[in-house]
Amino acid sequence: MEGLNYWAILVAAASAFLLGGVWYSPAVFGNIWNREEGVTDADFKGGHGAKVFGISFLMSLVAAFTFAFYLGPQPGILDAVTSGVVIGVCFIGTSYTINHLFGKRSMKLLMIDAGYHVVKFALYGVILGLWH
Repeated sequence: MEGLNYWAILVAAASAFLLGGVWYSPAVFGNIWNREEGVTDADFKGGHGAKVFGISFLMSLVAAFTFAFYLGPQPGILDAVTSGVVIGVCFIGTSYTINHLFGKRSMKLLMIDAGYHVVKFALYGVILGLWH
């Protein structure tokens, strides 16, 4: 844990929220995600509570910290981004595929959900690979 950039880890965790806000917005994948998940905007009336956002941020922080620990204190940008994509596709994407198959969820929903995490970990790689 020595030598890790805790500010970069915090920013990486926060970047997951910014990415999620864009990724799941109606302008990008939000409408498709709602349709494939079988929900409407009315289901989210009033938004998500502080508990959902608080726990989500904590989980993003755990993921960013663990990824930073895995990369080490001064990762190269190429190694960091490549590792993020590999983790996103090979660990998270494959796990989501299993869950979506057994849950009989659509391939579109899988691509949106898993794709978010692939891009998120690649973004973590950019932040952690550039900010030493």
